[in-house]
Amino acid sequence: MEELQFEFQQKIANVTLQFQRYLIQDIDLNNRLIAIKGARGSGKTTLLLQLAKLSLDIKNTLYVSLDHIYFFENKLYNLAKEFVNFGGTHLLLDEVHKYPNWSRELKLIYDNFPNLSVIFTSSSMLEIYKSESDLSRRAISYDLKELSFREFIALETGIELEKYSFQELLENHNSIANQLLSQIKPLPLFSKYLKIGAYPYFKENEDNYNQKLANTINLIIEVDINAVEDLNYETLVKLKKILISIASSAPFTPNVTKLSEFVGVSRNTLIQAIKILNRAGLVNELYKDTSGIGVLTKPEKLFLNNTNLMYVLAKENTNIGNVRETFFLNQFIGIHEINLSEKADFIIDKKFTFEIGGKNKTKKQIATISDAFVAKDGIEIGFSNQIPVWLFGFMY
Repeated sequence: MEELQFEFQQKIANVTLQFQRYLIQDIDLNNRLIAIKGARGSGKTTLLLQLAKLSLDIKNTLYVSLDHIYFFENKLYNLAKEFVNFGGTHLLLDEVHKYPNWSRELKLIYDNFPNLSVIFTSSSMLEIYKSESDLSRRAISYDLKELSFREFIALETGIELEKYSFQELLENHNSIANQLLSQIKPLPLFSKYLKIGAYPYFKENEDNYNQKLANTINLIIEVDINAVEDLNYETLVKLKKILISIASSAPFTPNVTKLSEFVGVSRNTLIQAIKILNRAGLVNELYKDTSGIGVLTKPEKLFLNNTNLMYVLAKENTNIGNVRETFFLNQFIGIHEINLSEKADFIIDKKFTFEIGGKNKTKKQIATISDAFVAKDGIEIGFSNQIPVWLFGFMY
């Protein structure tokens, strides 16, 4: 354990507090078992270390990644027991999905060490309530999304800007945009964000960003998905083929029969594979109505999860209309209910209808609909029910 403590101290010394993800303000550390889920590359490890540095007593805290060689010969439960015996109060566990029987040992740790708090991170693939030992009654779960446009601006320029609720944007978008325009030029920043701004590691090397993202996609499928789903090599290859097929057309309404024939899988296997890719943070499924959706219900429309994935996986399919819709959907997923609209592009919280378009987009399509708006690209400031699309990147 001494070696693990030494490595933790080194990591703490090196972690910076200059930029912090939105979620760090939302986590309630009074809970004894906290799960932080998110796609690979979204910043979970840094978030854990920043939490320790900002809010925990370092001398009674230990961080360890569960793919560490320490666990080749040692059990997680025994580490927790030894840590508690030495006065430990907070155990930070990274990448729990890479540790066999993680849920069983976490349940035992929770039940047997009431003075120990555990915060763990995992792939967005992990479904806590479906694990071998159901932790849903014990663990409070948080999802870490990719960078918002607001967070990208903070990392890119060092300018920290306020976040705004959806309701605030609907009611005060004009004054909010005016206030932001006094501090930033949003349009060139937005153009860059759409291409390379979804993951914090763009700051490491912008020229190699696309290659790193392509490598990340491979690791999500070959390591993260496989760690949770335990798939054979042939199935993993088919998952990649499905993802590329989706990318070449997304957003689109899938023809399940044709797509399953092309990939060489059954209809049910294809739909299950799409849902796996959705949980892995690579694609988004969308429906007109979410009631009555079952495990084998085919999605009415498929999108890649964010615009950066579009530029890496399907350069030929990155027409600006697809990019705008993908951005808009991504900023709402996990924050508000979003569905396909019968008469426009999207409907938010079953009430607010949105059509997405360029600066010349008219209101004709939504003219007869109440609570309807146009989210426009290419404009700095809106008017009435026409709102700059980039503003929706300020919700978190």
